[in-house]
Amino acid sequence: MPTMGNKNSMCGLKRFPNYKKSPIGSFAKNSSSHDGIKTIEAVNSCSFSRKADLCIRIITWNMNGNVSYEDLVELVGKERKFDLLVVGLQEAPKANVDQLLQTASSPTHELLGKAKLQSVQLYLFGPKNSHTLVKELKAERYSVGGCGGLIGRKKGAVAIRINYDDIKMVFISCHLSAHAKKVDQRNTELRHIANSLLPRDKRKRDLTVWLGDLNYRIQDVSNHPVRSLIQNHLQSVSHFFFFFFFSK
Repeated sequence: MPTMGNKNSMCGLKRFPNYKKSPIGSFAKNSSSHDGIKTIEAVNSCSFSRKADLCIRIITWNMNGNVSYEDLVELVGKERKFDLLVVGLQEAPKANVDQLLQTASSPTHELLGKAKLQSVQLYLFGPKNSHTLVKELKAERYSVGGCGGLIGRKKGAVAIRINYDDIKMVFISCHLSAHAKKVDQRNTELRHIANSLLPRDKRKRDLTVWLGDLNYRIQDVSNHPVRSLIQNHLQSVSHFFFFFFFSK
């Protein structure tokens, strides 16, 4: 059985106009049965508060060129108390992933928009018949190198800007250069992507979510202490979130 890429999911919360700093996810033990996948579960619904204007489920997954419909169904989940579903993929296969995702997310959600840069992909789903709430939607992409190939290891980023029910959001899914020695290159790629895909005027975005395989390495610190530090830091940051996966 081929080893698939890592995957992780979270649910983000946005409040208007009085934003209260709340944990956006709680981690549990690894429950994945797939060989080679290290998955940390997170809050998969917004049941902790439905006073929120919007509940978003966010998934980022380096697929390593493999996909199955069953995996996508598991990722989307059965209890869909979220409004928007955002799926960022890296090293996505050449198979028709968007069609599989649309089938997996039906009948509750429909595809609102997508952005592709070969194997770097981003999909945005909303509740059925919610397209009337979309006042603006734009897909963009920015390449920083890599190549397609059989597996597809294109490096770069794709973004979706959307005004959904008068909430202006930007979602960015990226795949940065690999290897520990390329930290400076990754930093440069991040700056170029931000300058290219993020609106300069912050008033044009209420929420920015950056997800993907950033390929940064954290050494000499075990998994859960790192997660705790990140979780604590996220509570002090509003309107800008990072979602990414860890691998050992």
